[in-house]
Amino acid sequence: MAVTGIGGLFFRSRDPEARAAWYREHLGIDAGQDAVWTQASGMTVFAPFPADSDYFAADQPFMLNLRISGLDALVASLESAGIPVERRPEWEGEYGRFARIHDLEGLPIELWEPAG
Repeated sequence: MAVTGIGGLFFRSRDPEARAAWYREHLGIDAGQDAVWTQASGMTVFAPFPADSDYFAADQPFMLNLRISGLDALVASLESAGIPVERRPEWEGEYGRFARIHDLEGLPIELWEPAG
């Protein structure tokens, strides 16, 4: 196979400029149609879920999972900006720690700080 990674994520938005600005401001992602986000190497999970999965909201076609470092600091920054953050004790374990937020249009975003 010649596939070496994911080259981009393209999705529709009611207000692309505002949504790109939200990702830049709160998550540090250089987002937008002309932006290129250079990211650190690491594993990526590419996993179709059953249509009736309750792992994320049924009205959303996908959930974005972002690898991060410094989960506690990011959560504090998001909460100080008025962004609700969901954390659960069961979301901490052998794979690392997780938290969930939603972007301006309701897309679920899982923040993942890998173990180690």
